[in-house]
Amino acid sequence: MIRQFHVYFGVFIAPSILFFALTGALQLFGLHESHEGYKPPEVVEKLGRLHMKQTYALKPVRPVPAKAAMVVLAADPGAAPAAAPPVPKPEPAKAPAPSVQRLKWLFLAVSLGLIVSTLLGIWMALVYSRRKIVTWLLLLAGAAAPVAIILL
Repeated sequence: MIRQFHVYFGVFIAPSILFFALTGALQLFGLHESHEGYKPPEVVEKLGRLHMKQTYALKPVRPVPAKAAMVVLAADPGAAPAAAPPVPKPEPAKAPAPSVQRLKWLFLAVSLGLIVSTLLGIWMALVYSRRKIVTWLLLLAGAAAPVAIILL
C-alpha cells in the first residue's frame, strides 16, 4: 500500500519537480534575466518569473517618470522642462569567486540528476504499475493542475 501511494504521489508531483529543476538550472547562471549583451528568450524570462514569483506574466516596461519636469511645469507653465538627472552607468559585473562558480556547477549537476531521476521514476511508474490508467491520469493531472491554476 505504501509503495502504491509512493507511485501515485510521485507521478502527480513529477511535472512540478521537473519544472523547478529545469528553471532552477537556468537561474543558476542568470539565463532568465537580461544583462550586458544578453537578452533571454521571453519564455525563459517568464518561466524564471513563474519559478520565483509564481506568476507567468512579465512586468510591463515602464518609462522613467519625469517628475522634476512635471513639478516645474506645474509651478510655472511658461518655464522649460527641467533636464532629467544623469543616469549613472552600471558598474561592470565582477566575476564570481571560484568557490561560487564551483557551487553553481555542482548545483547544475544536482539539477540534471534530479531531472534524470524523475524521468526514470515516471518511466518505472508507467511501465511497472498495475493500474496504468490511474498512473497516467495522475501524471496528466499533475501537469495540468499548475497550468489550470495559472490560467484562473
